[in-house]
Amino acid sequence: MQGLAVILFPVLLMLFALAMERVEYRLRRLTVREQEVEEFLDQAGHDDVATLADKGFPHAQERLHLRKKGGSSPAVAATELESADSRRAS
Repeated sequence: MQGLAVILFPVLLMLFALAMERVEYRLRRLTVREQEVEEFLDQAGHDDVATLADKGFPHAQERLHLRKKGGSSPAVAATELESADSRRAS
């Protein structure tokens, strides 16, 4: 029984380390720079902050950029963002 544990423990430890490396890579890719957060908070309105709370920073930032780029209202920006999300899902 101890021999089996001696053989399996290093293998399981290596598999766990590989899995954690993949998790770390995904988390590192999703990080947001401090400058982006400060810019968002300086320019964001009430609807943008609500989107941040509901859907997360990437959606809220994209909505803010769509609204700034198109000069459209928050309702139009929300509609554009939802259509962009549906295109990505399909």
